Amino acid sequence: MGNCCAVPVVSGSIKQGRRNPYAIDPSRESQPRPSLEVLKHPTGRDIKSWYDLGREFGRGEFGVTYLCTDKKTGEHFACKSISKKKLRTTVDVEDVRREVEIMKHLPEHPHIVKLKDTYEDADSVHIVMELCEGGELFDRIVARGHYTERAAAMVIKTIVEVVQNCHQQGVMHRDLKPENFLFGNKKENAPLKAIDFGLSVFFRPGERFEEIVGSPYYMAPEVLKRNYGPEIDVWSAGVILYILLCGVPPFWAETEQGIAQAIILSAIDFKREPWPKISDNAKDLVRQMLNPDPKTRFTAPQVLDHPWLQNASKAPNVNLGETVRARLQQFSVINKFKKKVLRADADGNGFLDYGEFVTLSIHLRRIGNDEHLQRAFQYFDKNKSGYIEIEELKHSLSDDLGPDHEEVIHAIIHDVDTDKDGKISFKEFAAMMKAGTDWRKASRQYSRERFNSLSAKLMKDGSLLLKSERTEPA
Repeated sequence: MGNCCAVPVVSGSIKQGRRNPYAIDPSRESQPRPSLEVLKHPTGRDIKSWYDLGREFGRGEFGVTYLCTDKKTGEHFACKSISKKKLRTTVDVEDVRREVEIMKHLPEHPHIVKLKDTYEDADSVHIVMELCEGGELFDRIVARGHYTERAAAMVIKTIVEVVQNCHQQGVMHRDLKPENFLFGNKKENAPLKAIDFGLSVFFRPGERFEEIVGSPYYMAPEVLKRNYGPEIDVWSAGVILYILLCGVPPFWAETEQGIAQAIILSAIDFKREPWPKISDNAKDLVRQMLNPDPKTRFTAPQVLDHPWLQNASKAPNVNLGETVRARLQQFSVINKFKKKVLRADADGNGFLDYGEFVTLSIHLRRIGNDEHLQRAFQYFDKNKSGYIEIEELKHSLSDDLGPDHEEVIHAIIHDVDTDKDGKISFKEFAAMMKAGTDWRKASRQYSRERFNSLSAKLMKDGSLLLKSERTEPA
C-alpha cells in the first residue's frame, strides 16, 4: 500500500470469462451504472467529514496518495484514494478488498504500517493509514555515510520479523523489496515499517500458488515455476540482504529473460568487493536464505535464530566502503528515475498511466514503434537531441541527489549507456525500463502467452524448466 514517499500499485488483471459488470464502456459512459461496493465494512462513506485531504504525495495505477489530517485532533496520516472507474475487472475489486482485509487482519506490529480508517463513497475507496515520513531505506543508509555489516544485520532482522509475523497470521507478502519499507519519522532511531500489502494473500499450510507476481530482482525461482508458498518471502528478504551487503542484486541481467535465467541458476557471487571482507556468518545466512530449494531454505524463525542475527549488535562495525554506499545510492536513484518516467506526461492527460506504460514497455519488442515510450523519452530529452544527456539527467533527478551527485550521475550513465558514448539513447532508455519492470501486471494480463514464451526460450538452451503447461490460476 502506498505511503507518503512511495506509492506501490494495487495490481490489475484481465482474465477471460471474469469481466467486471461495473467496467466502463466508453460508448455508454453517459448511462447510469450500478453502484459498485468494494469494501466489506468501511468506517464510513464521507471521508471529508472527518479528514482534510492535503497535498498529493504520489500517484499509482489506481490510487493517489494524499497527506490526510484528522479534523478533530490535527494528527497527520496518509490516505490512498482509489478511483472506482479504474477498477475495471472483478479481480481488481478483489485485490483492493483483500489488501484492506489483510491490513485489518494483521495484529499491531512496530514494523508494519497501521491501518487507521477506510471510507467508500460513490466514486472512490479511501484508505487512511499511518504516515511514514522518514524516507526510504536506501536513502537513509546513504545519508548516514558510515555503513557497516552491523547496520545491515539490524535492517534484515527487522524485515524478517515482519515476514515471521505475516506467516504466523497466514499471510504471504509476495512483494518484499526495499522500496516497500519506509522509516516512520526522521529521527535517528525511527522504526522501519512495511508499507505495501497490495500483492499479499492469505494462505493455508501446504497450499501452493501459481500466479507470477512481484518484482524481477526479488522473485524466487519457484515463482517462475508457478508452484510456490510462503517460502518465497524468505528468498526475497535474502535478496535484500545481499544488496544491503554489497550494493547490487545477486541475480541481474539486462533483459527479463536474463533475469529469470539468473534466478533459476541461483549462482551467488561472493568474489566481488566487499565480499572478501564480510564475515563468514553473514555469507552463510545469505546462502541459507537464497537456497533454491524451498523445502530446505531457512524459514523466518530459522533466519532469526541464525548466529549472525542473534548477535546482530556484535556484527562487524567496519565500514563496508564508499563503493557499497555509492552502489546503494545508484540503485535507489535509478529506481526513482524510473518512477519519474512513469509520472511523465506521455499522452497529454496530466500523467502517464502506470498500467498502460508497463503493458507497453514489457511488450516493447513486439510492439516496435512505441509512441508512449517515445513521448516519455522526449520528456527528459529537453534539448531534443535524440539523447538524454548528463545535464538533462541531473535536472530530472535534482530532487533525489545528494552532495556526491556527480559520481551517481556518471554511475547511472555508465550502467545504462551500453555503447559508452556518454549519453542515453532511446534504445538504452527502453532497455533500462524493461529491466526493472514489475512483472505483476504482465503476469496477470498476459501470463500464459508471455511467460510460456519466456519459458520456451529458456528451456531451448536447457537452462530453465518452467512449468509452462500449467493453466491460468482461478
